[in-house]
Amino acid sequence: MAYPILKSFLILSSLFFSTYAVSSSSSSISSLDSNISAIRTVCKSTPFPDACFDSLKLSIFLNLSPNILKFLLQSLKTSLSEGIKLANMLSNAANIHEKQKGTIQDCKDLQQITLSSLEKSVSRLSSPDSRKLADTRAFLSAALTNKITCLEGLNSASGLLKSSLVNSLTSSYQHISNSLSMLSNPGASIGRKNRHLLVIPMWLSKTDRHILQSSGDEYDPSEVLTVAADGTGNFSTIMDAINFVPNNSIDRTIIYIKEGVYQENVEIPSWKPNIVLLGDGRDVTVISGNRSVADGWTTFRSATVAVSGEGFLARDITFENTAGPEKHQAVALRVNADLSAVYRCTINGYQDTLYVHSFRQFYRECDIYGTIDYIFGNAAVVFQGCNIISRMPMPGQFTVITAQSRDTPDEDTGISLQNCSILATADLYSNSSTVKSYLGRPWRNFSRTVYLESYIDDFIAAEGWTNWNGDRGLDTLYYGEYENNGPGSRTDNRVTWPGYHVMDYDDASNFTVSEFITGEEWLDSTYFPYDDGI
Repeated sequence: MAYPILKSFLILSSLFFSTYAVSSSSSSISSLDSNISAIRTVCKSTPFPDACFDSLKLSIFLNLSPNILKFLLQSLKTSLSEGIKLANMLSNAANIHEKQKGTIQDCKDLQQITLSSLEKSVSRLSSPDSRKLADTRAFLSAALTNKITCLEGLNSASGLLKSSLVNSLTSSYQHISNSLSMLSNPGASIGRKNRHLLVIPMWLSKTDRHILQSSGDEYDPSEVLTVAADGTGNFSTIMDAINFVPNNSIDRTIIYIKEGVYQENVEIPSWKPNIVLLGDGRDVTVISGNRSVADGWTTFRSATVAVSGEGFLARDITFENTAGPEKHQAVALRVNADLSAVYRCTINGYQDTLYVHSFRQFYRECDIYGTIDYIFGNAAVVFQGCNIISRMPMPGQFTVITAQSRDTPDEDTGISLQNCSILATADLYSNSSTVKSYLGRPWRNFSRTVYLESYIDDFIAAEGWTNWNGDRGLDTLYYGEYENNGPGSRTDNRVTWPGYHVMDYDDASNFTVSEFITGEEWLDSTYFPYDDGI
């Protein structure tokens, strides 16, 4: 009699486990469908939905819950993986023939900075502190700028590998674009409130702060590296001093440059962070170069002083490029270093004088001279109390101050000029009836530039702004003016583009030191003065 009972039990058990398996399978399928649906919803709003889905589909098989932060981390890890492959391809790009000197090296250097930005982004977002999102947006915005700069150089190159390299570059950065898009709220205002998110450690010791407040003859030689052209310092060239600085140092290194004219091209690479350059005064400490695009350099590589090391500071120095207007693009100072500040300096050139390439930057009480697009790039940058001085261009040319290159609406970038003076040299001013001058033009479609509480002289054309190429970007750019003064500040005859704005207080507040570059979190440690609001 036991056998029929056992048989009945086995039949019932089989039915039970079969029913459980069906139920479990049904639950798994439901969960799988839910995850796929969540991923498609997230990816639908990104610039490259197919690439987004490909990068996130792994999370389905890892059975991750549909969480936007997990999706974002997965997208960033894919970006990093693809970025490493691209870096390896660039290291073997010997068959690319450069038309402009520095093309491949630009791409290599920028790709390493991108990889560092991605690693820091993953690290920031892996912590439970959601307040670090603004920092990550700054990193990813800079990475997208790196891509465009590399592509600009490759545009004039040739060789069998060029096509595959360009394709790899483009596809690799699709994941970065998608990651930045996930961080952004399409309905948000142009400036993000409550962005005071990153606590920056105090960089400067009391000794360092004393040095930053001192003049050259008060420096203790044991506390600084001294550069003197006459041989009375530790070094006779600036590059010798920079090469002496330990790589990847977390400590601040102060380099005092005695008066003199230093004819050299200075490069502070990304592995030389936290360097301070202090001069004897902008009239007597001069770093001078003459590289230009006309002489075969990339715009990026033409800089007299090129800074990629985070936390860069400069005070009381002139940076100049003497190539002249006939040599076209010729950069005096290029900065693609996060949390950089320049105080009481002169930046002197003609076309493309100051390349505010990427990351967060601040300029205070500087004199900046140029002709065409002489403040350009895609940093998030604030200028305060600066003299912006347009000079006479070549015959048939006009002058334009800014050429901001924001390429997507998700990038937290733009140029803000606050309490500045917009002036002309005497020869340009006397010819302003025949030589037109403008506040800016859109280098890329989402160009963003504002003038706040600044003096504008009447050499600026009544329309204020000019286009780059037809109507490209005129409805997607953001150009604004707020409470400016002076004979050139009237807005009643300004351009009527959809992207032009006469700003109110709330609009203008988005572009202040505190809101736009989170300056109150890091500028205190520089000991440079700044105004945090309107």
